[in-house]
Amino acid sequence: MKVYTRTGDDGTTALFGGERVAKTHPRIDAYGTVDETNACLGLARAHLKSMVSLGSTIYQGDGFSEADFAHADSLLDRVQHDLFVLGGDLASPHDTKYPVPRMTLDHTAALEAEIDRLDEDLPPLKHFILPGGSAAAAALHVARTTCRRAERLTVDLAHLEPIAEACPRYLNRLSDLLFTLARWGNHRAGITEPIWAPVER
Repeated sequence: MKVYTRTGDDGTTALFGGERVAKTHPRIDAYGTVDETNACLGLARAHLKSMVSLGSTIYQGDGFSEADFAHADSLLDRVQHDLFVLGGDLASPHDTKYPVPRMTLDHTAALEAEIDRLDEDLPPLKHFILPGGSAAAAALHVARTTCRRAERLTVDLAHLEPIAEACPRYLNRLSDLLFTLARWGNHRAGITEPIWAPVER
């Protein structure tokens, strides 16, 4: 299979089912930003792996362990696969005859269960926090904000065309998961969360 097809040189792209639309179509904006979120998660996974090799040489206590990495990496691997399903769902008009996997509310329920598990290991959130800490946590916050943009674009699309209710709901919960996972990674590495405080001018 060739990487380039030349079929999009006129500024259009094909949806599943064969319909061609402009590359600026809201549907393309939505699933393109889901793809962007997925790429951010790939970067975050690479940063998480580097935390293991750094270990206690720069982090407090035992640092971020192999077990911590395995848990976070497995979770994000699952999410990246989910996002491929979500992208395909958004690329498939509601009435298409093309057989494509669809998002379900079970995908969101699985995220909620993970958030609850991670939250059990965290101190209560009493302040607004700033994105940062470890490079991995910062990358997860970038993924979180990109996911929020994907959610907004998906909601915009839902006002124009029918889409599955599970799509924006999954993105909403995913941003919560990424926020929680960023906090969890910093906590497991012994890194103090950057806290927002108003600055007097």
